[in-house]
Amino acid sequence: MPDEIGRIGLLHALVLNGSGGARRISYADIPSLELAEHESLWLHWDRSQTQAQAWLRNRSGLSAFVCDVLLEENTRPRLLSLPGDELLLFLRGVNLNPDAEPEDMVSLRVFADARRVISLRLRPLRSTEVVLQQLEAGVGPKTVSEVLLGLADSLTERVDQLVAVLAEKLDEEEDRVETDERYTPPQDKMLSLRRQAAGLRRFLLPQREIYSQLTRNRLPWFVDDDTDYWNELSNRLIRYLEELELVRERVNLVLEAEERRMRERMNRTMYLLGIITGFFLPMSFLTGLLGINVGGIPGSENPYGFAVACALIGAVACFQWWIFRRLKWV
Repeated sequence: MPDEIGRIGLLHALVLNGSGGARRISYADIPSLELAEHESLWLHWDRSQTQAQAWLRNRSGLSAFVCDVLLEENTRPRLLSLPGDELLLFLRGVNLNPDAEPEDMVSLRVFADARRVISLRLRPLRSTEVVLQQLEAGVGPKTVSEVLLGLADSLTERVDQLVAVLAEKLDEEEDRVETDERYTPPQDKMLSLRRQAAGLRRFLLPQREIYSQLTRNRLPWFVDDDTDYWNELSNRLIRYLEELELVRERVNLVLEAEERRMRERMNRTMYLLGIITGFFLPMSFLTGLLGINVGGIPGSENPYGFAVACALIGAVACFQWWIFRRLKWV
């Protein structure tokens, strides 16, 4: 199977037995496959492989329009209903691949009808692995609609984990700001948190609407309680969206608080410099006036002239100090 995967881009080919388990089949088995009444087929492809694209266009039985949509280079989360109770579902999941930004979300593209699921991805998705593990354990989806629910639920679970991590990082920064007046939150880290929250929110908003549509528009091959599960997923995404919006607001509050603290420190510094400058300005004027090198300077011939000048400057300093204290400037 690994050689086959590398050659044609078929990642998984499974026949669901209708009881929570599945059996694997090879690429060669697909054309002659006949499903029993309770069985369903799930084919998972790597859409970057030209062989996978060729199979989709030439052997899948899908229309050219459906193939074009599934192989579009850039997509956003959306739901497209097709004739014959078929649908196209485009979802986004958190990117947990090495050296990747989590908010750079991974796309999962799905075609589904009553007995068949064809899914495509470009980069690895942990969510599909979770559903596969459930099938191997015999507790996985029993029908096509449950495969869609399983994939959506696993994608949503990863979002929950990332939102919790963002909130936890922000909690740490807020605690340090409140407990340590000298701590300065790193602006690049705070901006990164806000950027991640905004990036997640950008894709989760339309994804929430997709779940709402699936709640309202029940297809004939959906299981009876599927709409309840889609509604629950929609409610969970609403909560995550609210938390992401709260993360953005909290980041803005932390940045505003730090900016306010910086302004206050600068104002105190400028105020102190103003007091010092005002205090020494009259004395600087006197020393500058008495230090000019021209004739007629009072006391220049008097042996006590320097002492008198120092006393005069000291008197001016004391008078200024009294004035500043009376005006409550110091």
